[in-house]
Amino acid sequence: MAEKFSLKDHLFNPETLGQLATEFASGVPGFKANTFLKTAVPGLQGRELLDRLEWIADCIERQLADDFPTMADQLQAAMPAGLDPSLRDDDFGHFIHAVPGILTVRHGMNHVERALDLLYAATQRFSMEFYIRPFLNAHPDITLARLHDWARDENYHVRRLVSEGTRPRLPWAKKIDIDPMLPLQYLDILHADEARFVTRSVANHLNDISKFAPDAVIDRLENWQSAARQSAKELTWMRRHALRTLIKAGHPRALTHLGYRSDADVSADLKIITPSVKIGDALEFEVTLHSPTQEPVILDYALHLKKSDGILSPKVFKMKDIIVQPGKPVTLKKKHKLKAGASTFTLYPGVQSIAIQVNGNVLKQADFELI
Repeated sequence: MAEKFSLKDHLFNPETLGQLATEFASGVPGFKANTFLKTAVPGLQGRELLDRLEWIADCIERQLADDFPTMADQLQAAMPAGLDPSLRDDDFGHFIHAVPGILTVRHGMNHVERALDLLYAATQRFSMEFYIRPFLNAHPDITLARLHDWARDENYHVRRLVSEGTRPRLPWAKKIDIDPMLPLQYLDILHADEARFVTRSVANHLNDISKFAPDAVIDRLENWQSAARQSAKELTWMRRHALRTLIKAGHPRALTHLGYRSDADVSADLKIITPSVKIGDALEFEVTLHSPTQEPVILDYALHLKKSDGILSPKVFKMKDIIVQPGKPVTLKKKHKLKAGASTFTLYPGVQSIAIQVNGNVLKQADFELI
């Protein structure tokens, strides 16, 4: 049997720590790479992903200056070349280069200007979205002033940090105390960005806000449409991505904004092809949509899966965006693999269910058994 992939071992191992040790030995006089590796590598065992980052920073810190200004100079001197500024997406950087962010948060709160300078340089190697947030809480005015300037920076990683670092519900990240509507002024600038890495962050940021202020998000998207500073194709993608949670919930105004009706005259038939599914196999089903009129629809399905307490918990998945023509039923088939040993959830045997949603409305629901 193939060994299960381990993200933490892929990111942090003797090779990646060796790369980091070489960078510090090259940039910081007196830094002993072997001393670092002899301590850091064995200490990876038994630590989860984020704890490994903290541990690596601990081991680096032991060979750096005690005062932050000098430490900041050392951290900056050890940085590798910046990420390719000519790219537009899929260039997140390497997790080992989060170390400057960790140490900046630990030691830079009383040297905020130098700390922000360091985060500016570091985010061009690895996103500092986690590490800007403590500064937003401790020094909001100074940090927000920097973000205002960075929103127009020539480096797209810096521009992305402005959006990603201020997201109200950034996964895994420290909560920020600023008014969640305040960063909208930066998104007004960034939504017109040419880099998908930036516009995806803007759309994700709006999706966060949509969970507690949906009308504010739709208002913003309407304003951006009117301003026409972004290409129509990219803005259409951003609008759909920003409203994805509202669409799954059938929010009427979000549907209308994207050209759909919450009361679409559509009916659905649902056929479960595999009424009994082994954990690790695929649930197969077939959906047929009917309409007496031409209707653009967003077709989703929700799996209601058992939790450890036996309660069914729904999760919505996208299936297809289509136009149903009058008198021309549309039939679609789908296989959804029910993986065993997923890192985010555990499957439990028993009766589960699937619901078919059209424009956010449940039209059909049926049970299946997981064995």
